[in-house]
Amino acid sequence: MLTLDSATVRFGDRAALDAVDLEVAAHEIVCVLGPSGSGKSTLLRLVAGLQQADGGRVLLGGEDQDGVPVHRRGLGLMFQDHQLFPHRDVGANVAFGLRMHGVKRDERDRRVAELLDLVGLPGAERRAVAALSGGEQQRVALARALAPRPKLLMLDEPLGQLDRSLRERLVVELRTLFGRLGTTVLAVTHDQGEAFALADRVVVMRDGRIAQVGSPLEVWQRPASAFVARFLGFDNVVEATVTGEVAATEWGKVPVPTGSPQGACDLLVRPAGVLIGGPQDGLRCTVGARTFRGNHVAVKLHPERGPVLEAECALNSTPDEDARVGVTFAAAESVVLPVV
Repeated sequence: MLTLDSATVRFGDRAALDAVDLEVAAHEIVCVLGPSGSGKSTLLRLVAGLQQADGGRVLLGGEDQDGVPVHRRGLGLMFQDHQLFPHRDVGANVAFGLRMHGVKRDERDRRVAELLDLVGLPGAERRAVAALSGGEQQRVALARALAPRPKLLMLDEPLGQLDRSLRERLVVELRTLFGRLGTTVLAVTHDQGEAFALADRVVVMRDGRIAQVGSPLEVWQRPASAFVARFLGFDNVVEATVTGEVAATEWGKVPVPTGSPQGACDLLVRPAGVLIGGPQDGLRCTVGARTFRGNHVAVKLHPERGPVLEAECALNSTPDEDARVGVTFAAAESVVLPVV
């Protein structure tokens, strides 16, 4: 459905997109993640036709989009701030794209009713936009974007202005809805949880380039680099040298899975692999801050050598702050990362 072939965008001497290659298949949901300035929003604007390429190509359905204006690309666009028309009611907002495409009134009305039912707002045609909650406005914006049956739906921080509980509920509804409709989706978000819940594939960007592409499970289980691991929120990353099934690190010797790459590397130890025992067990640490995370407690540990460690503890077995403990490591939760 979508192909980026060495897509490049420059702002002065800086490459906001640096020869990016990416393919999105029909009916696939792809979410682009990255820190501020990584190029994810520029990528979206380039595909939409809102940004001119300085090199490479954008193809939709195999057709080069060079010179094709936004309104002729057959895309649906949905932004973080909704951009609804405040002077029009819900029905008129949803019908806007259909009117621009010359769809007849009866067919427009049927399509609007169908979409409002799909997004959970049946019979809302005559409601004023100003009377809607943030979540309802987001549903109207989605219905408007879907109304002309776009070949590709593009979402820019689609749930960014909503509170967390509403975002978590809507992202599940969106994935279900897109599956029912067979919609092809390219989304940009800074929220990792949102991307991993919504996407079939996740694209992590850094400095205008793609740092990793894979299914949510692949990216989460095997980050491609220390950058990706830290971006995903893993702090237990250190330089290491692997020999056999042991990595030499600032924390001492850490076991790694059988078959791990040998030699110099970066090593990720997931918090679940930091095992807290008695003061004489392994690496001696002092317990620092503890943070309740719902089903576990995140514990900061200050070791006698090496950087701070984060561990996960069960609610009923969390050590007290300032306690002296010993730490060992589980090989299954260690990931050897290439140095890039």
